[in-house]
Amino acid sequence: MDTKYEEQYIRFGLKVQYYRKLRGFTQESFAEKIGKSWSFVAKIESPTRAFGVSMETLFKIADVRQVPVSKLFMD
Repeated sequence: MDTKYEEQYIRFGLKVQYYRKLRGFTQESFAEKIGKSWSFVAKIESPTRAFGVSMETLFKIADVRQVPVSKLFMD
């Protein structure tokens, strides 16, 4: 993805990874809960490239992790 917001996408992905691990989910089990593949989750969490998600997926991620959406964007 070519975007001027690459750093923000990567920080978002690392937050997703942090909260996934905090709740004890593997990429596979988390992917199942949000209706995606483990490779999709791996792309979101990649520390080397930007990968965007839909609003629907964003809300599912926050719901499964039991955190407000805003927590995924806070520093």
